[in-house]
Amino acid sequence: MNSKRNIYLKMKTLEAAQEIIFQQFSPDRTRSKETISVPDAVGRVLAEPVTAVISSPNFHLSAMDGIAVKAVNTFGAAETKPKELRVGTDAFYVNTGHVMPENTDAVIMIEHVHVLDPNRLEIEIPAFPWQNVRKVGEDIVATELLFPQNHVITPYCVGALVSGGIFTVPVKTKPNVLIIPAGSELVDWRKTPVGNLQPGQVIESNSFVLGKLVESCGGTFTRHDMLTDDPMKIKAAILDAMNIGFDMILLVGGSSAGSEDHTRRVIDELGEVLVHGVTIMPGKPVLIGKIADTPIFGIPGYPVSAIVAFEQFVAPLISSMLGQPEPQRPRVQVEPTRKIASKLGLEEFVRVKLGAVGNKIVAIPLPRGAGCITTLTEADGIIRVPKNLEGIRPNEPVTAELLRPLSSVNNTIVVVGSHDNTLDVLSDQIRSGHKNLTLSSSHVGSMGGLMAIKKGVCHLAGSHLLDTRDGTYNLSYIRKYLPDTKVKLVNLVMRDQGLIVLPKNPKRIRGIEDLSRKDITFINRQAGSGTRILLDYRLKQMGIDPSQVDGYENEEFTHMSVAVTVLSGAVDVALGIYAAARALDLDFIPVVTEQYDLVIPEIYFESENIQILLETIRTPEFKHRVQALGGYSTERTGQVIL
Repeated sequence: MNSKRNIYLKMKTLEAAQEIIFQQFSPDRTRSKETISVPDAVGRVLAEPVTAVISSPNFHLSAMDGIAVKAVNTFGAAETKPKELRVGTDAFYVNTGHVMPENTDAVIMIEHVHVLDPNRLEIEIPAFPWQNVRKVGEDIVATELLFPQNHVITPYCVGALVSGGIFTVPVKTKPNVLIIPAGSELVDWRKTPVGNLQPGQVIESNSFVLGKLVESCGGTFTRHDMLTDDPMKIKAAILDAMNIGFDMILLVGGSSAGSEDHTRRVIDELGEVLVHGVTIMPGKPVLIGKIADTPIFGIPGYPVSAIVAFEQFVAPLISSMLGQPEPQRPRVQVEPTRKIASKLGLEEFVRVKLGAVGNKIVAIPLPRGAGCITTLTEADGIIRVPKNLEGIRPNEPVTAELLRPLSSVNNTIVVVGSHDNTLDVLSDQIRSGHKNLTLSSSHVGSMGGLMAIKKGVCHLAGSHLLDTRDGTYNLSYIRKYLPDTKVKLVNLVMRDQGLIVLPKNPKRIRGIEDLSRKDITFINRQAGSGTRILLDYRLKQMGIDPSQVDGYENEEFTHMSVAVTVLSGAVDVALGIYAAARALDLDFIPVVTEQYDLVIPEIYFESENIQILLETIRTPEFKHRVQALGGYSTERTGQVIL
């Protein structure tokens, strides 16, 4: 591996970088009309729901440039007592996106590594398990609902569909953009069947996303064959493009500072690098250059970073070439439901779900991973945190850029609380009969749902909180935590909760009592979730201290997330619902049949949207779809308990 790494040039602010673009390139370039053929579903309406065929990513990969290590081997490292590691034994050089070497579970950034000699490294800070690692299924989990019926596909959706294993264009001649995807790990979904994917291979989707964005701006694009991380091949592709006469070139991947990131060096040799690094997140590694009079952009490889870079730099330039004003998204004042932390010096683009609750629009922050394109497909808006702020306080009024019409946001049922797979079914079932009504769910655990009701930031909460004294669900918690809030309690489903294990149960796990075995690793649900409360209750019953459970402290936020962690082989067992195990063909050991209810404030109970929701869950069609998932009973579905 080439160990020589780039360093960023002096980073520019967003405004300074945009000004450079318009100073360097003429805004009046136009094209005549022509026709090309590309994968194109943008603007079309789905007639049926689409679910992911595969998980993405399908292997553990490094999220940073640095060294891969076994975290436990770094424990004890300190500034006053550095720890020495041997290259090839204790530490392995990796770049962002590389497959994690066998028997490693953490990445230490290269900035925190002191090289003693070619074979020895020194660290002063220990790593923790899964530090700077993208785990299997971080972005997309197989069988999860990507889009419901009657959903209009956007450019972001193309990336989500391709990444999830779902594959399916007359255009005018407009600013002609060449997109070159580069990366030795990339595969073409048209040439590689999903079942033939190997560890370390990634289905290339960025080029299709960027191409759809080009078209949405009024341009047209040509996708170059994928290239490996070879600077000579990249240079040759750019020279060919210059001879053809493209109006713009997008080189996807390789703009960062890893040893296999060649974009800057190639552009330096062929032309001029104008900007390398912008003070935004995601999108910081973007590169802006020119060869002769042709603009060339180095687009980051992470999907969300790529999209932000495109929208802030490429889209305005394409619009100007067409003589069109830069598109502006509608803006609205919102209130975040929780604190949004941010880094000083970087302007952050935070994806959020939105919903009108009472007399305000609430914003629920989505995960910020730059590799998770679903944070854009699920998002209703974007909050831009200025670079001079360390964050935004909960309930602090801020401006959000809308990704959906305000009318749609106003017609959204906001569900916060415990995760359950039937919420996806409910969302799609509602859309089938009420095209203007949507359901937006955020998974923060049952206790988190009750607290959201208390704060007035949701229409209802999903909950399955067990009272260990009398075996009832939710009632005592409502009385304790919502004494001043009148609510209705409606049963959604009864569901089987149990242990999720690999097929054929190779560790011969029989029940909760086996979680304390030394040869068993576990993945937990987050504190405050009903599943976590159930686990703690059963451990206490059996006299098992949580410290005896290897992995008790490791948390995920959904049943599908813990199930895919088991599927990946990272752990032996998880506590979750049968439907999640069945969806991924995992084995299941029943523990309890529990009650999953909807907690609805009385002020919203009689509203039209909530009544539509209640009517939907009581229909035979909904109950049939739920029962088909497995592990559910609908005998009490729709009954008002309180």
